[in-house]
Amino acid sequence: MSNLNMVENLVKERPAWPRDDISLVLLVLDGIGDIRHPDYGMQTPLEKAETPALDALARRSALGRIMPVDYGITPGSGPAHLGLFGYDPREVEIGRGVLEALGLDMDLEFGDLAARCNFCTMEGGVITDRRAGRPATEENVKLCKLLQDRIGGIEDVEVIIQPGMGHRFAVIFRGPDLVEGVCDTDPHENGEPLHEAKALRCEAEKSARIVGEFQKRALEVLEGKPPMNAILVRGVAERPRINSLHERFKLNTAAIATYPMYRGLSKLVGMNIVETGESIEDEFKAYQKTREQFDYHFIHVKGTDEAGEDGDFDHKVDVIREVDANLDMILDREPDVLAITGDHSTPCSMKLHSWHPVPLLLHSNRCDVSGCERFTEHECSGNGTLGTFHSMHLISLMLANAALLDKYGA
Repeated sequence: MSNLNMVENLVKERPAWPRDDISLVLLVLDGIGDIRHPDYGMQTPLEKAETPALDALARRSALGRIMPVDYGITPGSGPAHLGLFGYDPREVEIGRGVLEALGLDMDLEFGDLAARCNFCTMEGGVITDRRAGRPATEENVKLCKLLQDRIGGIEDVEVIIQPGMGHRFAVIFRGPDLVEGVCDTDPHENGEPLHEAKALRCEAEKSARIVGEFQKRALEVLEGKPPMNAILVRGVAERPRINSLHERFKLNTAAIATYPMYRGLSKLVGMNIVETGESIEDEFKAYQKTREQFDYHFIHVKGTDEAGEDGDFDHKVDVIREVDANLDMILDREPDVLAITGDHSTPCSMKLHSWHPVPLLLHSNRCDVSGCERFTEHECSGNGTLGTFHSMHLISLMLANAALLDKYGA
């Protein structure tokens, strides 16, 4: 029996409602982990930022580091979050297209294929900006309508397009004999040519043909419309069937996230979506308002990851400061367990997700206080009593710190 199966069996039986007032909070600063680099004064953004609230909390908490997937493995956002929610990302795979479509409230049926797409800038067949300069969402909406009107369907497959935020949008392909197994057309780096949609297995030949034709027609429609003159297709996938967090851990869960992909992932594991504005303050206020309605809140902050991907060290520092300045909005509601971490590292010097372990702060009245002065990569690594472990075990520690697990054995 795996560790996670054991934990599921140990979760205490509790009344469905009303129940004792339990509050577990997972605050995810997306891409928070970083590395020291000469270009940034041999400091990480967490080390550079003034964080009095986080520092005070660190002195009363257990610190450590988590490994999103495994040593040396760079995770995507999907598997990285699955690990945080208590799923083994090596066994449960969810394509980014599924997450984006569900996050945009699209009607994704079993048997559909979903893809996450970017508007991008292309010159001479080479991608010069994978995010097309991060355009306004209003421009995205206009071009998605244009694509929908001009394309509509391909062969016997219906094409459904939904704009997201900035440069992102989602596509559902609905028709017979569609299966996942199509490579990304996104080269994942600027300066590389646009890739072709190719089948990764013979059963996906039709799917690859449909995706390839969609990209071809989109390029024709967008020609002469820089900076959004091309598209990248990513994470083509089917909707999987997985057990919810409530089924596994008997938790009434909620997600507070501004980006569609993270709302989509939350829906897939059975979380309720809490309406929120787009600022960190708005998200924390949403927790305050719904604290008593749910046992477990997942709160997602995107700005740290965006800054890391842009190589903008100073902005990453500013986002951390903003979280710190608003942290009392969570602490004042006294969650029983508060975990602060990231889904993965996004070092500013790399401008990409990386394999580096992610700092973790775990606070409760039952935690083994590490005695660290600050919440930084160095403190979590050198003095953290939690050590380094796979992120899928974080849910076990949160449940244990909330006294929600029975004793194992006689």
